[in-house]
Amino acid sequence: MILKNLTIVSAFTAFIFAVSAFMQKDKINTRNTAVFPDNGFAVLELFTSEGCSSCPPADELMGQIEKEYKDQPVYILSYHVDYWNRLGWKDRFSSAENSRRQQMYSSLLRSQTYTPQLVINGKTELVGSDRNAIENAIQNVILSSKTAPVSLSAVASQKTITISYKTAETDPQNQLFISLVEKKSSTQVAGGENEGHHLQHWQIVHKQKQISLKDHSEGTEDFKLPDNFTKDNWEVIGFIQNSKTGKMYGASKAVIQ
Repeated sequence: MILKNLTIVSAFTAFIFAVSAFMQKDKINTRNTAVFPDNGFAVLELFTSEGCSSCPPADELMGQIEKEYKDQPVYILSYHVDYWNRLGWKDRFSSAENSRRQQMYSSLLRSQTYTPQLVINGKTELVGSDRNAIENAIQNVILSSKTAPVSLSAVASQKTITISYKTAETDPQNQLFISLVEKKSSTQVAGGENEGHHLQHWQIVHKQKQISLKDHSEGTEDFKLPDNFTKDNWEVIGFIQNSKTGKMYGASKAVIQ
């Protein structure tokens, strides 16, 4: 009888371990297989620079997140700021417009201006290389956000990329931002803090247009065709943002045809 009971206990224990192992495996994979609500989204805006030695890990993380959330409503925009350019290396992707956008967030969020800085859905700022904090923030905003539909399409010609947009959003304080994004590029850095390093970049914002939705909830915008343009390495990302609060109300992307 004792032997029989021990056999039963052993079998039950083995079953519990098997179930536990299965649940743990499922938990590990949850991040990449979770089904999010249809109306949730996350817009990740990274402020970075080739002149900043702390930025490459954040750039690399954006590439990993882009891959992991490929089929989820997660949109990544990397803005290269220009204030590092005077410190030994000029970032070819940088612009004063990108720096001004970061300064806007500094005012809205009452935060410092630094690199790498990440802003999510216009309301939460984090260190751009803090994977755990960023992963948690993505999960939270996707589950809590509600999106206003944004329809985008993009067609390339010999000289331009024409974007057609449409949304039902008409709040005069809301703006539609449309960004022309290079998915991946790299640079051999010859000066500054990253001298001698070959840096990889993902989701680089080259141009961004701001459209008032008060009288233009539907229309078209043109971008000049980039010199190094290939359809498979460029895309268009759009989002709706309140100009007073920074809060975002919807986002989408378009493959360039």
